Amino acid sequence: MKTTNHIKRSNRLNKKLYVGKYAVLGFEVSFTFTEVDESVFDGFFSELVEFVESRNLILGGAGGSHRFVIYVSSYGRYISATDSDRSAFKDWLTSRDYISDCNVAPLSDAYYGV
Repeated sequence: MKTTNHIKRSNRLNKKLYVGKYAVLGFEVSFTFTEVDESVFDGFFSELVEFVESRNLILGGAGGSHRFVIYVSSYGRYISATDSDRSAFKDWLTSRDYISDCNVAPLSDAYYGV
């Protein structure tokens, strides 16, 4: 991914601003529950936490009783999520029969949304 920022800065400032070679990438995921039941929710989110932690990722987002949108990034500082994380996340979600309309966006800048 190429950043659009062409301002000449010191390496130290680039690192503090998370730009250039220090940019951190993540991806957005959206999905819909086809079956809404409290036990399904509880089980899903327990499994989701285990999956996310096993890949050293973090996530944040929001949702209601059917539709969820989350953003996923790496847990490590100055470490980006990868395309293999994206495909693993999509495979993991689509393997659940109660999840539909699963969309995984391309990698984007986690700090500036570029």
